[in-house]
Amino acid sequence: MENVLSRRQLLQLSVAASAASVSRNSLFARGRGIRVGVTDWNLKLASQPEALGLAKRIGFAGLQVSLGRVPVRGQLPLTNSRFQLLYQAESMKVEMPINATCLDILHVNFLKSDKLALQWLAEGIEATKALEAQVMLLPFFNKGAIETPAEKEYVADVLREFAPAAEKAKVILALENTLSAADNAWIMDRTRSKAVKVYYDTYNSHKAGYDIYKEIRWLTSKRIAQVHFKDKGYLGEGEVDFNRVVRSLADADYSSWANLETPSPSGNVEADMRRNFIFIKGVIERAPKA
Repeated sequence: MENVLSRRQLLQLSVAASAASVSRNSLFARGRGIRVGVTDWNLKLASQPEALGLAKRIGFAGLQVSLGRVPVRGQLPLTNSRFQLLYQAESMKVEMPINATCLDILHVNFLKSDKLALQWLAEGIEATKALEAQVMLLPFFNKGAIETPAEKEYVADVLREFAPAAEKAKVILALENTLSAADNAWIMDRTRSKAVKVYYDTYNSHKAGYDIYKEIRWLTSKRIAQVHFKDKGYLGEGEVDFNRVVRSLADADYSSWANLETPSPSGNVEADMRRNFIFIKGVIERAPKA
């Protein structure tokens, strides 16, 4: 990317990015209640600016972007300042805010055990700040899952170490895992920082056997950074009752972003995402108003 952009182009993008910041802030200001976004990886456009336009065309209000899972010359794609400018310019052009990032590389370099993950964490905080996303998802799954008390304690201590940098950057470090709400709260409390919260995934927690409706209300908006709406297959046809989810979020005083992290059963990503979007918007619009 850096080999094809001239200084003049970079200046133009920098100006566009500044304008994009104003545009994004106005978009956020207009939002009321739960705002529905989508993940770029479920659009099959992870770390690609084209995801912004597709999300807009489907009808979403925001996009969660992957910072990249494969380093290029030792750098994640979206930690590259020139690539960030491209994203910011595209965000302004299509009027699509970036509402969160995902430190996707933690699926490869596990934060619970890999020292290289510490480098990615530091760089991810700065990238999320540059993109004005404010929330960075930290995934802990499969071989990277937090499974033992020692791993839970280690992760909490790492996050406590990085929390001041996140606070300074105004970035929330959001845990997504298969732990219970109580275990996640234990980690948050140990960090002693409001910059560490949970990224609550409806299907992951349901599949792990937790009462997701109770957990959402127990965590409240003070501990939930953002939410993934997800189920097995199409929303409304699986195991999660999204009417109860939305009511639970209301009880938790949650009124921020919910990103769809949904599969595409038919293979037609745009059609399936539009179907899920229409469903969940209907659920939210029919929910009792406070």
